[in-house]
Amino acid sequence: MKRAWGSRLAGRASTGWLALALALLFVPLASFAGVLADDRADALYHRYEGGGVTIHGPSVLVRKKIAEKYAISANYYMDMVTSASIDVEVSGASEYKEERDQYSVGLEYLRGKTTYNAGYTNSKENDYQAETTSFGISQDLFGDLTTISMGFSRGKDVVRRRDTTTDQIDPTFKEPIDRWSYRVGVSQILTKSIISSLQLEVITDEGFLNNPYRSYRFVNPSDDRLFALAREIYPRTRTSNAVAFNARYFLPYRAAVHGGYRFFTDTWGINANTFEAGYTHPWRQWTFDVGYRYYSQGNADFYRDLFSRANQQNFLARDKELSTFVSQALSVGATYEFLPNGWRFIKKGTVNLRYDRIEFEYDDFRDARFSLLPASDPNFRAAGTEPLYTFGANVIQAFVSVWF
Repeated sequence: MKRAWGSRLAGRASTGWLALALALLFVPLASFAGVLADDRADALYHRYEGGGVTIHGPSVLVRKKIAEKYAISANYYMDMVTSASIDVEVSGASEYKEERDQYSVGLEYLRGKTTYNAGYTNSKENDYQAETTSFGISQDLFGDLTTISMGFSRGKDVVRRRDTTTDQIDPTFKEPIDRWSYRVGVSQILTKSIISSLQLEVITDEGFLNNPYRSYRFVNPSDDRLFALAREIYPRTRTSNAVAFNARYFLPYRAAVHGGYRFFTDTWGINANTFEAGYTHPWRQWTFDVGYRYYSQGNADFYRDLFSRANQQNFLARDKELSTFVSQALSVGATYEFLPNGWRFIKKGTVNLRYDRIEFEYDDFRDARFSLLPASDPNFRAAGTEPLYTFGANVIQAFVSVWF
C-alpha cells in the first residue's frame, strides 16, 4: 500500500496513516516470536471522508496454522475513490471516480524460538501498479523477555498517466519506481506490567516519485494577482529514516495505557514528529479504547506554495503533503466479544467499531480557490494572500473477527 503519490490529484498522502493502520490490522505478524497467532478470519469496511475526497471499501483476511509450525494468510483490500479535492478544483478538472484492488499472501514458519515470515502484495488501479515482496525474522532471547526482529521489503511500481481529455492511458508515459525498505526492532518486557519496543526503518525510493497529474503554481507574468500552473518536477531518489519508541502499561484492573513517539527525516529536507497516547478499558464482554495522535512536519526543500516564476529552480513542488503542517486525531473504539464459549468450530468472535476525527492545519499551503474568483467578488484574494488551507476528516472502521 506504500505509494509515491495518490491517484489523479487525490492527495491520498493525507490518508497514509489510515493505510498504515489497516495494514497493521490485517497483516498477521506476531508481536513476539515463539508462538504463532491463532487461526482467524476478518471482514472489514473502512471509510475516509474529508477535503473533498471519499475513500471506502471492504477488506477480507483469512489466516490458518498448519501443524503448529506454519501459518498462511491471504488478504483482499479495495479502495473506491471519489475525489473533488482542492487540487482537482484548482486544476480545473471535474470530480472523478476510480478503484484500487490489492491482494496479499503471507507465510510464517516457527522453528524453536525463531519465526521466519515472507509476504507478497500486488496492488493495481487504472494508472498505477505496485508489487511488494517482504521477508522477516524474529528471535526470542533471555527467557522470552526480549524479542529482536529484522525485515526487508522490495517494491517495484509502475506509474502510468491518463489523458484527462480522452480518459485513456497515455502510451508514451510509463515510469518505474524501485523501493527498498530495511527494518530492525527490539521488544522488551520490562516488568509484569510494562512492555516497550524500539524500531528503526530505512526506506530508499528511486524513480518517478511525483504525481504525474499534479502542478505547481507561479505568479502569472501578465497579472501578478493571478497564478499559472506547470507540471511538478521532483528528484528521482529519496531516502527516509524513522525511529519509533512505544510502551504499554497494564493497570491492576485489566485496563492499559499506551504511548509512543516517532521521528522521521528524509533527504528531501522533511522532518516530522508523531506523538500518540491512548487508554484501553475492558468491561464484561466489551473493550473500549480512546486515543490521541499529534503529527507535525516541516516542508521539503523544493516545496513552495507560490513560485515567483516558471522553472524557478531545478525541482518544484506544491503537494500539500510536502508542506509544513500539523494534524491532530482523536479516536474512539469499542469491541464486543460474542460466542465467548465458542460454537461448533468457532472459538470466539468480536464485533469492532472505530471512529477517528482528524484536523489538518497547513502553515504554508494556501487555498488557491480564492484567487480563482472574479476580481469583482468580495471574497477574491490575490495569489499568495489567500487564507491558509485547513480541513477535517472522518474515518470509520467496522469489522468482524472470528477465531476458529
